[in-house]
Amino acid sequence: MQKSKSLVIAEYFISKSQIAGEEITNKKIQKLLYYAQAWSLVFNGEKIFDDQIEAWVHGPAIPLIYFEFKKFGFGNISITVNKSDFEALSDKEEKLLDNVWSAYGKFDADYLELLTHNEEPWQKARSGCAIDEYCNNEINTDLMKEYYGRRLEEIKKGQ
Repeated sequence: MQKSKSLVIAEYFISKSQIAGEEITNKKIQKLLYYAQAWSLVFNGEKIFDDQIEAWVHGPAIPLIYFEFKKFGFGNISITVNKSDFEALSDKEEKLLDNVWSAYGKFDADYLELLTHNEEPWQKARSGCAIDEYCNNEINTDLMKEYYGRRLEEIKKGQ
């Protein structure tokens, strides 16, 4: 059975963490996938994977990936990654993922959670939900593209 694109990307980030000799948790993978989707929308004009991203209490989450790695709890995900699965990624996609890893991979899961909590797409998706309330509202990809596109323009202008 062919793996979902989001799982291939999750394993790509797991591989990057193993190469760097760093731990990676389910929560961190969720945020890296979120940022991969956001920046793919901005730079490539398309989704990098099709799974819905939901606005969970601890930030953006892809349920399929959460349940895949749930057995690791809050600990490091220690799996053997089949790197031949990465052939499903285009060169353009791998470059984007490498850039996401370079920009966000150095941060821990708690910092990435805080970062997403301070950004409009997650906040809007959680609108009407209490801070600690279960919520599976979808984070709107059009809003993600618009928000992060705006952020990119601000960076370019030196703001």
